[in-house]
Amino acid sequence: MKVVTVLGARPQFIKAGSVSREIARQRDLGTDLTEVIVHTGQHFDNNMSDVFFQEMRIPAPDYHLGIGGKSHGAMTGRMLERIEEVLVEQQPDWTLVYGDTNSTLAGALAACKLGIPVAHVEAGLRSFNMAMPEEINRILTDRVSRLLLCPTQTAMHNLEREGIADWKTDADWLLCGDVMLDGALFYSQFATPPEGVPEHETFVLCTVHRAENTDNPGRIAGVIDALNAITHECKVIFPVHPRTKNILLKSGLDVSRLTLLDPVGYLNMLWLLKHCTHVFTDSGGLQKEAFYFQKPCFTLRNETEWVELVDHGFNVLVGTEAENILHSWRGHKFSSQWDALWYGAGKASQVVVHALQGINVKG
Repeated sequence: MKVVTVLGARPQFIKAGSVSREIARQRDLGTDLTEVIVHTGQHFDNNMSDVFFQEMRIPAPDYHLGIGGKSHGAMTGRMLERIEEVLVEQQPDWTLVYGDTNSTLAGALAACKLGIPVAHVEAGLRSFNMAMPEEINRILTDRVSRLLLCPTQTAMHNLEREGIADWKTDADWLLCGDVMLDGALFYSQFATPPEGVPEHETFVLCTVHRAENTDNPGRIAGVIDALNAITHECKVIFPVHPRTKNILLKSGLDVSRLTLLDPVGYLNMLWLLKHCTHVFTDSGGLQKEAFYFQKPCFTLRNETEWVELVDHGFNVLVGTEAENILHSWRGHKFSSQWDALWYGAGKASQVVVHALQGINVKG
């Protein structure tokens, strides 16, 4: 059995690290299972992509398409064309995609148009905000996937509400848990502090990268104003996404009080998560990782695909207005019942690989 895995962005490298490790383990046990990795180049900065393959012991990509830094339409179209060429050459049994990026959708569309079954890790997630490109990507990917691998019961319920039994009669969907938890548990033992960050210091961790925040001058200004105010009480460490860095430089916003870092590798990020007191982020993946390391999370958005984190009191949606962010920072009460949610107990990757092996895709 051959699996072509399509990756392009940081969260996908993290997820793929665990699944690729399980594929290798199964192969060592004598299973006839091979993986071909396609890196679209959606994250083209070395610190955002290459370093993750090195740190996480992911095999080097078999194909590096070098497609990044374009508009959504241009990027997705180029990826669709190039991924199709790879799939025609490789003729895999499965195309495996992760999450909700342009790489995810392009891989799924290229495969399904060739009649190659698609497996979608993180199927069923919904933010219910169709203004988000990620929401469009995840919905369309689910619609064309043969195997929908859901990380939570909420994701399963979303698919059921959408009538999956009616629109995917040839598909299978199952609750597998979250492969990001697998990675957090395995790689946390190798976590190291970023260069220049003292090992014994109290700080909060912040990341901002979504276009809805960075491309809106009012929204990014609100976030920076709030973070500057928080620095009077606690240090703010802010690994800056390349796009965000360029926007901040052009904006004229004062970020001198913030501790800005270049993009950090996964092992550095795990160290920051383990040692911070709170997390501020607009990232979907970091919301979950904050929960895994029992860190209260302020989500700089008005909605989230990880609604159970909000419902159970581990995460609060604060938007981007400085007043709202600071009000929550100073007064919100978080739950301490960290065992209240199930994300797969670190075995999700095994479920994913077994599902790929167990379905007769040729029939």
